[in-house]
Order: sequence, then C-alpha cells, then structure tokens
Amino acid sequence: MISLFLKCLMGAFAVLIIALASKSRYFVLAGLVPLFPTFALIAHVVVGTMRPAAALQTTALFGLWSLFPYAAYLFSVYWFSTRTSLVLTLGAATSVWVCSAAVMLFAWFKAYPNLN
Repeated sequence: MISLFLKCLMGAFAVLIIALASKSRYFVLAGLVPLFPTFALIAHVVVGTMRPAAALQTTALFGLWSLFPYAAYLFSVYWFSTRTSLVLTLGAATSVWVCSAAVMLFAWFKAYPNLN
C-alpha cells in the first residue's frame, strides 16, 4: 500500500512542477517535465522485480520505440497550434498519437515476434 501511495505522490509532484513551470518565465520547462521518467521508473521497478533482466531490457527497447508516437504527437501539436483552436490541436495530436502508436505496435510485433 505504501508503494502505491509513493507512486501517486510521484505523479502528483510531476503535475505540480508542470503547473508551476507553466506559470513562470521558464514556461518551456513544462515541456521537459513530462519526459522525466516517473512512470518509466515505476514500470522498470515492477518489471525488474517480477521478471528476469532480459525482460527489463525488452521493456527498455519497447520504451525507445514508443518515442516515435510521442514525437508524432509533439510535431502535431507544433503544426496545429497556430492553425486551429487548442481543443482541435490537442484532439488532432492525440489522434495522431493513437494512429502512430498502432503503427508502432504493428511494427514491433513484426520486428520482434519472439520478445512478446
């Protein structure tokens, strides 16, 4: 129960830092904070304690692949932000993330059929 509480605190702390950064003159830091591996650390601790080191290595490799949908999302936000409203920008960017994540998953399962 304590570990679950600590995980919640880490997420809440990240949200607090994002909110504070977005109100400061260093607002661009709000774009860096989500890249701190808060949830990756949690996932790696869980996988690393429940599975062998090879599974942790595979999880890290999959995490590298997941950068492609995230990059597509960020490019979409960049592109749409001056062309549409905030709601349309974020909706379109989220749709791009979903589509690119689906493509990434398809490619992952084709490239690494033995790692699943």
